[in-house]
Amino acid sequence: MKYSIIVPVYNRPDEVDELLQSLTEQELKDFEVVIVEDGSQKPCKDVCNKFAGILDLHYYVKENGGPGQARNYGAEWAQGEWLIILDSDVVLPKGYMKAVETALSMENVETHAFGGPDASHPSFTPVQKAISYSMTSFFTTGGIRGGKKKLDKFYPRSFNMGIRRDVYLKLDGFSKMRFGEDIDFSYRIVEAGYNPRLFPEAWVWHKRRTDFRKFFRQVYNSGIARINLEKRHPGTLKLVHLLPMVFTVGVIALILIAAVARAMIYYDATNWHTWYWICLVALAPIFFYSLIIFIDSSIKNKSLKVGLLSIPAAFVQLMGYGFGFIESWWKRCVKKRDEFTAFEKNFYK
Repeated sequence: MKYSIIVPVYNRPDEVDELLQSLTEQELKDFEVVIVEDGSQKPCKDVCNKFAGILDLHYYVKENGGPGQARNYGAEWAQGEWLIILDSDVVLPKGYMKAVETALSMENVETHAFGGPDASHPSFTPVQKAISYSMTSFFTTGGIRGGKKKLDKFYPRSFNMGIRRDVYLKLDGFSKMRFGEDIDFSYRIVEAGYNPRLFPEAWVWHKRRTDFRKFFRQVYNSGIARINLEKRHPGTLKLVHLLPMVFTVGVIALILIAAVARAMIYYDATNWHTWYWICLVALAPIFFYSLIIFIDSSIKNKSLKVGLLSIPAAFVQLMGYGFGFIESWWKRCVKKRDEFTAFEKNFYK
C-alpha cells in the first residue's frame, strides 16, 4: 500500500459523503481511506458503509480531542508509505492522486512532505466562493496558502497535506494544539531538516465555512494561533503575519477619523469644507481597497455577486484574524499568560 488518506471528522456526514464519492472517481486507485470519527454527535458511519465495498475504507471512532489527535489516531492504523491528510470539507478532482504520484516520481527530487493549493467549486454558494477567494487571494493573505505568488515560505496545511509515514512517526505527528496544529507540524517538519514541497497540480476544492459568522470564528482562532506558534517556534512571525493586525488597527482608526470629521461638519459649520474633505480622505483607502477586491474577485469568479460578497469576506478575514492576533498578543506577550484558544467548545460543530 503506497497511500493512506486520513480524514478526521466531527459532525460532518454530508461532507464525508461528497469527499468519499470524489475518491471513488480517482484515476489512481492505490490508496486506503482512514476515517476517524472524533466524538461526533452526528456520526458518518452509515455514509462510510455505503462506500465500504467500493473503497478500501476503514472507519474508527474515538473521544473528541481535536483534529490533530484524530489524525494521529488514524496514522496509527494506516498502512501506507505516504500519509495524505485531508479535511472533511474538501472534494478531490479526479486527477488529484495521479498528480501526487507524478510529482513524487520526479527524478533527483527527494520529497518528505508536500502540500497543495485549494479552489472553489462551481457548485459552491456565492458566500462560499467569496470566502474561498478571501482565503486564497494575494490581496488578502499574501498568497501564503499555496499560491504561486506568496510573501512567505510555503508550509502545508491540513486540508491538503502529505508526508512520508516514517517522517510522521519520527516527529510524533500533530501536537495537542486545538487550532494552528497544522502550521505547528509544518514548522517542526522544516526544523527537523525536511523541506516541504508545493505540488501546484495536486489541488482540492475546499468548501470552508458556510457563513460569515463561522468564518469569523475560524480566522479569529487563526490570529490567536499565530502568537501561540511564535511562542512555540521563535522567529516564525513574519511581516505578512502582522498585516491583518495593521489592517485592523488602520481601518478602525480611519473610521474613527471619518466619524469625528462627519460630526464636526455640524459643530464647526464655518470650516465644514475642511471637515468634509478629511472625512473623504479617511474613507478613501477603505473604498479603494474594497474596489480592488470587488474587481479582482468578480473577474476571477465571473460573478458580480461573488465580487460584492468578497468585500465583507475580505474584511471579516483580515479583521477577525487581526482581533484574534491582538487579543493573543495582549494576553500572552503583555500579561504573560499560558497558551489558550477561543471558541474551543463550539468551533468544530
